[in-house]
This record gives sequence, structure tokens and C-alpha cells, in this order.
Amino acid sequence: HIALDFLAKAPNDGYTLMIVGGGNLVIQPFLQKNLPFDPLNDFLPIFNVAETPHILVIPQALPANSVAEFVAFAKANTGKVNYGSAGIGSPPHLSGYRFAQVTGLTMTHIPYKGVGGTLPDLVAGRIQLVSMSLGSASTNLKAGTLKALATAAKKRLAGLPSVPTASEAGVPDWDMSAWFGMFTPRDTSADIVRYLNGKFQIWLDDPKTRARFVEIGAEPLGGSQASFQERVRSDYKFWGQVIKESGIRLE
Repeated sequence: HIALDFLAKAPNDGYTLMIVGGGNLVIQPFLQKNLPFDPLNDFLPIFNVAETPHILVIPQALPANSVAEFVAFAKANTGKVNYGSAGIGSPPHLSGYRFAQVTGLTMTHIPYKGVGGTLPDLVAGRIQLVSMSLGSASTNLKAGTLKALATAAKKRLAGLPSVPTASEAGVPDWDMSAWFGMFTPRDTSADIVRYLNGKFQIWLDDPKTRARFVEIGAEPLGGSQASFQERVRSDYKFWGQVIKESGIRLE
């Protein structure tokens, strides 16, 4: 959070920008106390670059090929189904918790040090589910050692055209997309914000830029400054409520 503290105190002249992962502003403030900045009021969101929707990944050998079949399997094996994460309070943890919440499942959370640490146990079937980005899962999906049940994207991912979206899979309320975007210090003038938003949109509209994002499993977004600001506030409210209900706390 040193970089965010630096941004909060930087001049608002448009020359200090930061690309920020959404979790730092809409999740971490509910898990960590005494942050040196106000996540909603010390920064100005100016451009939503892209997002990496999570996908629900299970071992190849597990006898389920859809979300509905996984839910049936988990309900038939209550107390024996574990989901892994990149650590307490990490996006995979919150996403797995949210999936259990919307499906009425009781699953045990197993935290690891980073999402990469979950993969050997997931492939071996010692844990039964992890929510992660396509970039983290792609090697194992291509090798056939893991299978994807659903994506949190609004439309099917270009890299996983056969995998249904959460809505198509019957769990529209399960959503976890790790977005990132450009921010400036608060009170940056409207003219500067408009100028920067326009320049970033031109860059994102370049076919080469878009192709590169799709290649790494990310969905290019873009759009107005106002729509991005609304997304930040809405996600802050949503995850604040989820974390409050979950009782999740960092040690």
C-alpha cells in the first residue's frame, strides 16, 4: 500500500497515474485496519482497463461436468469437499466463499500461499474446487488435468468458448472478476480526466492491444470515467457486505 499512499499525496496535475488492481481498493480496506488512505475519496478512477474473470476449476477425475453436477456431488459428500485459495481474504477465498453462499453448499476453506500452491493438490483431488483466473489455470486445462465449470464473465471467454458463463450455468449471483484500472489523485480537473480517458480508450481500441489482453485471459473494458467510478463504488459496497457477513479477517 506504499504506492497507493504515494498516489494519494501526489499533485493532482495529471502527471502521476497508477494502474491499480481493484482488490486493493474494494476488498483490502475491509480486511485491514488503519490503511493510510481513504479508498473511495483519495483517488479518482479514470479508466477501467480490463478484467480477468475468475473460473471455477475442479480436478479432471471428479465426477461432475457442470455446476449443477458439482453442487449435487458436494451435497452428497457434505463435510468432504474443500476449496482452495491463495490465502485468507484473497480473491479466490472470497470467490469460493461466495460460490458456496449462492449454491447453499458447505465447503471447507483451505488457504495456500498463492494460487499456484493450490494446483498440485487440486490436480491430485485433495481439494475439489478453486476459483482462479484463466491465466493461472490455462496450462492444466490444456493438459486435461483440470476442467472448468463456469466463468464469471458476462459473455463467454474467447479463450474458453465451450465453458458457460455463471448465468448460463445457473449461478448468476456468483461473480468474481479481478479488474484493474488507471487512477489519479483526487480533485484532478475534469479536463485532464477527460483527456486521459480519451487517450487510454484510443490505446485500448487498437486491435493489437485487445488481442494481447485476450491472449493472457483478460477482457479489455474501457468506457467512460463516470461508469468506472460507479463500478468502484458499487464493488466497494458489495464486497464490504460479503466480507461483513463472512466474518473473514486477516490474522
